[in-house]
Amino acid sequence: MILTIGLSIKALKKEPFSGSHCGMRYYLNVLDDMLYAYIYSEPWCFEATPDDQKEQKEFPFTQEGLDAAVDWLNAVYEERRLQFNKAEKDKMKHFLGR
Repeated sequence: MILTIGLSIKALKKEPFSGSHCGMRYYLNVLDDMLYAYIYSEPWCFEATPDDQKEQKEFPFTQEGLDAAVDWLNAVYEERRLQFNKAEKDKMKHFLGR
């Protein structure tokens, strides 16, 4: 389960927030008073992951919107747990060329 202890909408207004959980990476960003949440698999960072490999969802830029975004991240992780766990297990293969 993804927890965002200490993350607030005030912090997100200043800079994006990224993290990972068991092979699933996520990125939260605010633009034009909307909160954008992105999900993608290991191994690359947000900037190095092709856009077609990211899933995005928009939320209102409120505390309720942030809570809904975190709920969405957790729901997607649960739906695709096997896929993300495999990505985490196999991430070093990308670096080692195997």
